[in-house]
This record gives sequence, structure tokens and C-alpha cells, in this order.
Amino acid sequence: MKKLAVLGTGLCIVLAFTSCKSGESAYKKAYEKAKQQELAEPKVSEPVEVAPVADVPIVKKATTASSNNGVRQERVTVQGDGTLLDYSVVCGSFQTKANAEALKEDMASAGYKSVIALNPDSNMYRVIISTFADRNSAAEARDAFKAKYPNRKDFQGAWILHRVF
Repeated sequence: MKKLAVLGTGLCIVLAFTSCKSGESAYKKAYEKAKQQELAEPKVSEPVEVAPVADVPIVKKATTASSNNGVRQERVTVQGDGTLLDYSVVCGSFQTKANAEALKEDMASAGYKSVIALNPDSNMYRVIISTFADRNSAAEARDAFKAKYPNRKDFQGAWILHRVF
């Protein structure tokens, strides 16, 4: 009788462990499908009507390029192959290396020679899509990257990393 009870209990335990498969692939498929739908949906903005204002002088403010905005100084180390110059365009920041590697692969498939750099002070992985010796070239590349992906809100936060040693 005890043998039968032990055998039955063991069989139940084996069945319990084999039936609990990870649903990670299902979550990944759902995430990929949602991402594709987000990219496929055209963003249409409704025209905004502006009422004319009388007796108000129009003053055109000199617009400065966004090259002065979005520059951060950080000490980073390259993870894997690649080198960095003084100024780099960062398209994503992650706490986990796996997420950074996934974005790096996406950027490689889009034609970018991306690099992952680690900021040890904040323990953040930076995905860098291009690197330059001067700030103006980096700013132009960042602006071109943002213009290339106007519907990707995550890429609109791209910024310039000024590497310090």
C-alpha cells in the first residue's frame, strides 16, 4: 500500500513539473505582434485651426538647431567589439544587457553598426548607433535618426553621449 501511495505521489509530482512550461515564448510573440501593429498604424494628426490675432506683432525667434540639446557626459566602457569617439548617438538605454543586445540586433538589421556601452556609475547599458569626433556631426546624425523614425516615440528620445575618461 505504501509503495502504491509513494508511486502515485511521485507520478503527481512529475506531472505537475512537466505541465508547468514557461509562457515566455507566448509573451514574446504577443510583444512582437503589438510592436508590429504599432509600427504599421499610420499616425494621422488632425489639422489645428488657429484663430488670427489682431494687432500682435509677429516676432520670429532665431531657432537654434537641436544640436545644443540632449548632450550628456558619461564615463562608459564598450561591451564587446567596437570603439567610441568623443561624441556618440544613443538610441536606447537599458538596465539589462539582454534588452540592449536585442535593440543592437534590431539596429544592425536596419543598417547601423551599433555598439553597446556600459555606464558603471548608473549600471545602464547604452545602445550607440554612431560615433563622431565632433559634436556637430553627432547632432546631425541624431537629428537624422529621429527624422528617419518619426513614429517611434522611443527613438525620439535619442541623445548625444559625450564620453569622458
